[in-house]
Amino acid sequence: MAKRKFQLSESDRQQLMQAYALCKDGPTRTRYQAVRLYGEGYSVSDIEQITGGSRSSLMEWCRAYQQDRRYGLVDKRAGGNCAKLTALQLEDLAQRLHQYTPRDLFGSAARSVSGQYWTVDDLQAAVRQ
Repeated sequence: MAKRKFQLSESDRQQLMQAYALCKDGPTRTRYQAVRLYGEGYSVSDIEQITGGSRSSLMEWCRAYQQDRRYGLVDKRAGGNCAKLTALQLEDLAQRLHQYTPRDLFGSAARSVSGQYWTVDDLQAAVRQ
């Protein structure tokens, strides 16, 4: 059986524990915990069970930690959504949806029976307009 090359010094272990305690971001906390456990000698299967991560993710996190001990484990995903409308367009659309009914804009082509309530199809057509 191969001997594990990745080991933590006591100061690294303490830094990971402190970073874990101070971190508010869930995915980043998981990384701190997984790397610390691996560096302390826990088995990969135990770490997978504790953190819910995979072996490949664990190895990637360990490499990232070795390359940059300070910021290697921080979650770098940007987040957000892929909005197709600008904030100004959304504001204008919201104003129009409150001001008009589907019947006002589409007449008898409105999807709801009475033409008073917005359906997904009506909203889609309004956005296209």
